[in-house]
Amino acid sequence: MIEYAIEAAINSEIFDHIVVSTDDLEIKKLALQAGAKVPFLRPAELADDYTPTVPVILHAIQKCRALGWDAMDVCCIYPCNPFLLSANLLLGYSLLKDHPAKYVFPVSEFASPIQLAIERDESGLSRPFYPENELKRTQDLKPAYHDAGQFYWASAKTWKFNPKIHLNSMTLAIPRSRVIDIDTTEDWILAEKLYKIFINE
Repeated sequence: MIEYAIEAAINSEIFDHIVVSTDDLEIKKLALQAGAKVPFLRPAELADDYTPTVPVILHAIQKCRALGWDAMDVCCIYPCNPFLLSANLLLGYSLLKDHPAKYVFPVSEFASPIQLAIERDESGLSRPFYPENELKRTQDLKPAYHDAGQFYWASAKTWKFNPKIHLNSMTLAIPRSRVIDIDTTEDWILAEKLYKIFINE
């Protein structure tokens, strides 16, 4: 999947440098083989399961500047998205040029209205999260979107001074079929099946 993300970035032909931030030597080796650069290793304090995205990107920007790569615009690409399209990276960059003071990222519509979400207790009993919407029709509810978890474009200045990626940012709507968050074995199996469909298109 790391190689796929790097390939998508290379094929977009929009980047001066494609840099992988990692603390793992095996990932570094794979990234170099795929055509990316790994001129530094990420420090341990930025490599745990709780580190937000913005500090990682700021660290990478600072390290790249020390090498003489003074990027004006920076795109953070997540590695675990096997349906990332080079064309969407280009569309995202185009949006950034029109809105230079904002983040730009892809979103996808929730399959079901979030206003009709149901919680379930330990015994299996259900209860609406939003009781006031329980009797409303789906078509009368406002569509809701979620972060596709693929990439974030922003100027280096925005990365430095705005830690809130999702607030008042520009979004690029992409189909649900092109979005999957791989957290479980079931997610992985679904991703494999979808990938087989896409490579045969």
